[in-house]
Amino acid sequence: MGYIGRIGFDLTGFYMTLKMQFNTVLVLLVALSAPLAMAENTILQNIDDNTNRKDVDVSMVATMIKEDVDEGSDKRVVRMFRRDRADTFLMLFQQPSYKTGQGYLRIEDVLWFYDPESRKFSHQSMKDRFDGSSARNSDFKRSSLDNDYTVVTQVESQLGQYPVYVLTLEAKHEEVTFPKKVLYVLKQPNLILKTQEYSLSDQLMRSVYFPSFTKSGDIYVATKRIFVDEVIIGNKTTFIYDQVSTALLSDSTFTKAYVERVNL
Repeated sequence: MGYIGRIGFDLTGFYMTLKMQFNTVLVLLVALSAPLAMAENTILQNIDDNTNRKDVDVSMVATMIKEDVDEGSDKRVVRMFRRDRADTFLMLFQQPSYKTGQGYLRIEDVLWFYDPESRKFSHQSMKDRFDGSSARNSDFKRSSLDNDYTVVTQVESQLGQYPVYVLTLEAKHEEVTFPKKVLYVLKQPNLILKTQEYSLSDQLMRSVYFPSFTKSGDIYVATKRIFVDEVIIGNKTTFIYDQVSTALLSDSTFTKAYVERVNL
């Protein structure tokens, strides 16, 4: 399979309009009390099925724009590879030059960071911030909502012009990054448009927005994600994805030897 070029839909204008109206990236939500139209677990299963690539590999180039209230803004370019059937991924920095060759490799439930200067791998937590950004390492693995969370409440709502389900989730185990989430899920197809993520003390830690998607076959790929830090106001990281391909990757791509070899 080649490059994905067919666009599913783009909500960028919708989010930009709300940002202009409220001078914030918060989304207007009008909650409507309604009976459950779909079983909660089915929705989580649909989200996983709509975004996981069980039969193909995925590679793409991500432009990462990190905005920090203290350090200002900078841009980085990351080459990404994912194999969802093995729940593994590789992320290699291409720009800026001082980060070229650094990478994150997840194999057999272990995440490694590679430093080409020391030529050493070090263990990383999936809960850690990705390269000091508002994203977390766990944001780049395959979706496993149905295995990780239980739906506590569900209501039908309207997110701008889009009908959505609003699901409140609680974690089934301690391995997840956030013990509580609120998802704003498009009714058809079931795709996440926004998440709010909370600590154990019920403090809002982060909001994530998914303004646009592209589609290949039955699988949707978010082509833009915005991670907003709700604790340090003003910190935000945007990922814009390009050159999305579903071509089969070599098994050697997801190995330490490959990461070391591309740095020779």
